This record gives sequence, structure tokens and C-alpha cells, in this order.
Amino acid sequence: MISAAFLDRAIAEGRPHYLRTRTKAGLDVITYDGAPYMTLTPPMFDYELRLRDMDAAGVDIAVVSVSGPTYWGSPEVSAAAIRLQNDDMAAGQAAHPKRIRFLASLPWQYPALAVEELKRACDRGAVGVMVLANILGRHLTDAEFAPVWREIDRRFLPVLVHPTAPPVVKELGFEVYNLTAAIGFMVDTTAAIARMIFDGFLDRYPHLKIIAAHAGATLPYLAGRLDICFDTMPACREKISTPPSRYLKRLWYDTVTYQQESLALCLQVGGTDKVMYGSDYPHNIGDMTGILARVDALPAAEREAVRGTNAARLFAIDVA
Repeated sequence: MISAAFLDRAIAEGRPHYLRTRTKAGLDVITYDGAPYMTLTPPMFDYELRLRDMDAAGVDIAVVSVSGPTYWGSPEVSAAAIRLQNDDMAAGQAAHPKRIRFLASLPWQYPALAVEELKRACDRGAVGVMVLANILGRHLTDAEFAPVWREIDRRFLPVLVHPTAPPVVKELGFEVYNLTAAIGFMVDTTAAIARMIFDGFLDRYPHLKIIAAHAGATLPYLAGRLDICFDTMPACREKISTPPSRYLKRLWYDTVTYQQESLALCLQVGGTDKVMYGSDYPHNIGDMTGILARVDALPAAEREAVRGTNAARLFAIDVA
């Protein structure tokens, strides 16, 4: 969900990186450094429409977040804009307490302000945090963000790591054919979380509950490769002594993938107790009904865990 006031401010203050334009097909899109970043759709701004679509798909509760544009502006401008976004989601949750929960956005590029906003958003009912997989090109493991991670760890909060355009968009030619969405986002998440694993980040913050968006991006597919690199390359063992696949069991995952085989691999690598129904709604590739159908095709025990039990446990949601 996106606050219209937040988006207007992002476009006004986020230039020249963020621009709002229309595609040749007439779609309303946000671009980042010239690459298509997000197609805007009406349900992003309309809780009532979201609830109707949830009812139609058979979805009881949504944990919502914003996926960008997020990091821009001076400290004062950035903090004020993020407050607009969190307040809008808090109002949505207050208006629909049985249907909506929200993840806090933070001005991560200003860590002291991010810690302040984390407290304020949690006081307003946030059940976790959303962070993009890179913060203006900087790694999530950079020392400057440590104060924010320490506070999140202290609070035992779930953190959704959602991709944005990776810093290599131009170098790899992702600005054409919508390759940023098709491939770039997966690169962004995979690189961010692989770095967390090899950096010992998950050992430094033992209470973190990291959610890897889009069924873990390519991490489930690469689990064996990560392990053999750990086994054979000293650089991969500089900060960890446990195979990466063991860390993958500590992550949480959504079900935003579009093949039954991919969902099965995510469950195999991540564990049936760590995968939660998600749909990518209301993005233009979101699919509440289709992804839920793939979840419903799982064996009974897995199906119930993924449909809701795991998420209720992670976000401490009383579904009684």
C-alpha cells in the first residue's frame, strides 16, 4: 500500500532518480535512474478495493508494506515523508483491525532517525519492518546501519527484505525489456541475503527474523552452490563456520513464485515452518488467486502451515 501524499513527495523530492511517467502501453510507472521500477495500480492506494479483492480470493488478513520509492531527500524531508507512509498504514490497520497489519518503513539512510521512527511506528502498531535490499547502493550489512539492526534485533521484529533496482542496472542493461523486474530484483535480494550469510550478520543479530521476498529470489536454487563455495573457498569461511544452507533454514520466505516446482524447492530449502503465503498484490504481476491455488495444492500439513499458521506465529497475530 502507498500513501498518495508520500508518493507525491517522493516524486517531487526524489528527482532525478525517481520519475513518474507513462509507458508506450499507457501504464503509469515509476522509474529509477531511467529503468522501470514499479507500475502503479489503483489498489495500491485503496484499502476498500484491497479488501474486496481479498474477499474474492479468500484471503483473511494482509500484512502490508511499501516497496518504494523509499530512500531520498534530506534528513528532515525523508523522516517526514516516511511518517506519512507509516501513519497511512497505521490508519488502515486501525480502520480494519481484523484484516490489515503493517510493516514499518524507515529512513534507513539516516540511522538515528530510523531508530526514532521504528519506535514511533511500533507504538502505532507495526508488526515488523520493511527494508529494501540495498540502500542507495549501500549494503544492508554496512556498519553505518548497525544501530538500526541492533534495535530491530532487540525488539525481535520480522524484517521483509524486498528488492529494488540493483546498483548494476545500467552495467547489465536491465533498463530494457523490463529486465529490472524480471531479473534485477532477484539479483538484488539474492546478493543482499548471501552477503548477510557470509558476513556473519545473522550470528551478530541472533533474534532477527529475515523474510526473503519472492520465495527467496534465487537463493533456494543456489543453495548447493553456496555450500560448495563454502567448502572449497577460504574467502567464504572468513566469518562463518556453518554451511550457508543451514542459514537458509533460519530465513523466512513468502510464496511469491509462479511455478509449483519453485514453491516446492523453496519449501525444501527453507523448511515448511518458514514459508508464508504471499501474492505480490497489488503489483501488476501480483496474483492472490493463482499463488493461493499453488499453496492449496500442497500436502495438507504443509498447506495449513503456509496458508496462515506460520505467518500468525511470526507476526503474533491472533486468528481466533
